[in-house]
Amino acid sequence: MSQRPTILIVDDEKNTRDGLARALRKDYHIAEAENGLRALEWLETHSADVVLSDLRMPGMDGMALLSRLLAREPRPVLILLTAYGDIETAVEAMKRGAYDFLAKPVNLDRLELLLKRALAERQLGAENKRLKAQIDAKYGFENIIGASAPMQEVFDVIRQVAPTRATVLIQGESGTGKELVARALHQCSPRVHGPFVPVHCAALAPTLLESELFGHEKGAFTGATERRRGRFELADGGTLFLDEIGEIDPALQVKILRVLEERRFERVGGTETIEVDVRLVTATNRDLRQQVAEGKFREDLFYRLFVVNVTLPPLREREGDIVLLARHYLQELAAENGKTITGITPEAMDALTAYSWPGNVRELRNVIERMVVLSNGEKLTVRDLPAALRGPARAATPRSGSALRDAERQMIIDALRRHKNNRTRAAQELGIHRRTLHRKLNEYGLRESPKE
Repeated sequence: MSQRPTILIVDDEKNTRDGLARALRKDYHIAEAENGLRALEWLETHSADVVLSDLRMPGMDGMALLSRLLAREPRPVLILLTAYGDIETAVEAMKRGAYDFLAKPVNLDRLELLLKRALAERQLGAENKRLKAQIDAKYGFENIIGASAPMQEVFDVIRQVAPTRATVLIQGESGTGKELVARALHQCSPRVHGPFVPVHCAALAPTLLESELFGHEKGAFTGATERRRGRFELADGGTLFLDEIGEIDPALQVKILRVLEERRFERVGGTETIEVDVRLVTATNRDLRQQVAEGKFREDLFYRLFVVNVTLPPLREREGDIVLLARHYLQELAAENGKTITGITPEAMDALTAYSWPGNVRELRNVIERMVVLSNGEKLTVRDLPAALRGPARAATPRSGSALRDAERQMIIDALRRHKNNRTRAAQELGIHRRTLHRKLNEYGLRESPKE
């Protein structure tokens, strides 16, 4: 069966449709429509990879057709054909979501290059969606992205511990995504229909934090003008996430220990005992064992919190994920900022993967957001990088080959190892055909299956 892409040509001039069809029929399936309405009728029963449409047509013009195509899923690529006087309108169409435009009379060489680029980028976008859906389906973690071996281990722990009542301590550097893991534990647990209540302990003074956690009665202290329920009470039946647990005052540690042991407490200034059913998930970027040794953290509380430990690797130790994360954030942030940016150049991606990322995933997201906001091109390039990522220090960490190819090669190796070199199952996990996997094995010099 042929795998040729399908192009729908939409133009009210028959001669234009016939000429384009003759030029493209050798490499593409061709369909034709005389205006936007006819195009939509055809799309009700067929699918197109690219819609090549005139801008000005009777019945429904190219702009109206664009609006309708943006609501479709899967969404075809739209390339507009326009007279020179309509270029300003065509540019506006690109801002709304059209892929590109060509002035009439159409330069066929330029059209061919544009089609190849558009189809390649559409396939890449589809592969990214498949990969995300694959991770979501396998692990159920909508917002956590990672195909590296360290992150697979994290996913395995989350999957095993989420259905239990066990208290979980998440450890990792700032910016590694500890709250995302806490939310994943909640979403994959029987408490999913209950509340998820986060508290960032380092942001509050000890007296304020005590009131925040346990609530207070009216008149308990100056400014307490009414009774207030605390976060433990609000999280009843759900999950309470205490971020930066290592910052909690020793006196408050005693009260938290009591809640863990007895599942009851009193509000500040109150005498009524309140019973709660709360799963506690905590996080820290500190070495709690060291704090215990130094007398800064209660040993009995530490062991109550340390029932299950999840250690998040820093981004510098999960290099293969930088490419996935950068693409994900580009797609997300370009949409948020109304930008039409289709990718990241290999040179810019090399710089991103060579950087040590002391601020981890949070820093990467911030860098991609800055690049998206300041970029004026259709791709993010080295010129869009912050100075710290393209300065002289980059020369000290040269990389051989393309970071994209390296990341794909490693993903294939990891998939084969996870499935004990079963190529059919590895291909299914990667979202590609088995023959495509064979081709890539040859391409990357992996004819012999990777060893355990």
